[in-house]
Amino acid sequence: MNQDTWSLPIGAQVTRQGVRFRVWSPDAEQVAVALYENGSLAATHDLQPDPEEAGYWVAEVRGIGAGARYAFSIDGGEPRPDPASRWQPDGVHAPSAVVDAASHQWQDQSWHGMPLDDLIIYEIHVGTATPEGTFEALIEKLPYFRELGVTALELLPIHGFPGCRNWGYDGVNLYAPVDCYGGPHGLKRLVDAAHAHGLAIILDVVYNHFGPDGNYLRVFSPRYFTDRHCTPWGDALNLDGEGSQAVRSYLINNALYWAHEYHIDGLRLDATHELIDDSPQHFLQQLTAAVCATLPIERHFVISAEDERNDPKLARSLTKAGYGLDAIWADDFHHQVRIALTGEQHGYYANYTGTIPDLVKTISDGWFYQGQQTINRERVRGASPRELQLPQFVYCIQNHDQIGNRPIGDRLNHTVDPAAYRAASALLLLLPHTPLLFQGQEWAASSPFQFFTDHNEELGVLVTEGRRKEFAYFLTETGIVVPDPQMVDSFERSKLRWDELDRPEHAPVLALYHELLRLRRSHPALLRREREALTVTPIADRALVLRREGLEPQQTLLAIVNLGDALHYALDGETTAWQMLLDTNDSRFGGLAPAEIASAEAGRQMVQMNAPGVLLLQAT
Repeated sequence: MNQDTWSLPIGAQVTRQGVRFRVWSPDAEQVAVALYENGSLAATHDLQPDPEEAGYWVAEVRGIGAGARYAFSIDGGEPRPDPASRWQPDGVHAPSAVVDAASHQWQDQSWHGMPLDDLIIYEIHVGTATPEGTFEALIEKLPYFRELGVTALELLPIHGFPGCRNWGYDGVNLYAPVDCYGGPHGLKRLVDAAHAHGLAIILDVVYNHFGPDGNYLRVFSPRYFTDRHCTPWGDALNLDGEGSQAVRSYLINNALYWAHEYHIDGLRLDATHELIDDSPQHFLQQLTAAVCATLPIERHFVISAEDERNDPKLARSLTKAGYGLDAIWADDFHHQVRIALTGEQHGYYANYTGTIPDLVKTISDGWFYQGQQTINRERVRGASPRELQLPQFVYCIQNHDQIGNRPIGDRLNHTVDPAAYRAASALLLLLPHTPLLFQGQEWAASSPFQFFTDHNEELGVLVTEGRRKEFAYFLTETGIVVPDPQMVDSFERSKLRWDELDRPEHAPVLALYHELLRLRRSHPALLRREREALTVTPIADRALVLRREGLEPQQTLLAIVNLGDALHYALDGETTAWQMLLDTNDSRFGGLAPAEIASAEAGRQMVQMNAPGVLLLQAT
């Protein structure tokens, strides 16, 4: 990493003489910082209007430093945590703690991040990824991830949330890594250690809403939010009304904060379709431009977005009036695969068929909906994605949402048979699109990923009632009660069981993932990500063929993907002889019905598959 010149313009900054405090509260008549010692108020200091920028208040307090506890009082009110607090060691309602941004001695000077084309993302929830549920415990697992063959860990949101159990999407302290995971110091150690192992760290960040418990932004200014726009969580963040420039700055500086102070390698932006902005320059354009402007050209910082609109403008370059994002989560692929394997049609799955032609279209183009009218929402969705490159689509066969938002948090491998699961896994990893794995996917983990919270009693009751109302049909159909998110058991059940790796039902799946990831990182045909190097063809009601072209004819790969039962397929029209490179139904991967290749008349080769699977062939 190059020498950094960026610094956070808000919050608490350690200086040579003490600490400089700066906060936005445009309607306040008085702002003071309250200092605490041993949990008790020790002193207060008035802030003064910042002469350089209206609406901000500033003061330097001498004689204090890192570790000092503080909170801001607006017009004599109850002191509240800093909106840009770097650390909340005693929870979201307690005073903030000063952190010296320069205290960590970084060891990653030769690290420049990971380009999009090289990303193999492993989505991970810090609290359930290890028994300890901390950044420090994840450091011990880094050799495992490196050996597995993934190249980036994507952490579910880690900014401060109430309690000690949460997915992270109820966060309220946007700048403060949650203390129960190890706080700011633990996160920096994790990032530094990951870079030493050649692994990137991506953060999932939530800029579209704040959680309901511990969110004190309105105390500082009601202009953080607007009732001109509405989201599923209530009033939208104010991105285009009076005071919006400060709100935009607050969010954009958060992105820069992770890039600069924490050496983070990228962000996944949650639900960007809820960032409602009617400004001439959309917030996302301003964000990506700011990131580009403050980072050296050799630094790779990948920004992806979860966005249901299927809008290519999101990943179109800034020079072409796009938003400049690097990639988009493309859930159409997941939905088509899930329906193809399970036949599920409830909820948003009703908009998809899971047929081979629809799956082929989804893969070939990047997503399925390109302006068609959806079924259950009766609206037109999407536009053609053909202008985008295939790595700009993040694909998965499961993620935190697609597991955790099911009634009992069951994984794909809990629902489909092992052969079908191996087939879906190989399909994902043999495509040029950017793959995302969810923690434990690579060994078909037994643990579910359930929805869990640790809210106060009053809010917790509402969350539990809402969850069970949402899935009332499940109790009627199965007799199974949806787990209570507030019960610690929902959290404990969701933790990975690392002792499973060597068990007979898990080790062969892990071996398959090792082999697929090795091929993805090394085979010349799989290293080519261009659209023209991929051809996808339906060959039966439940089967398709992927052709991945190498630069040389003998590097070409053919993947026969069978999502049904028996498949008898002649390699018609092929003038090339093929040899088997991988069969997901091989016994070393836990298969019981390996594929067969036989010669037929006119020198053609015949493929016989007796179960769902993927047969990978290489030209000879």
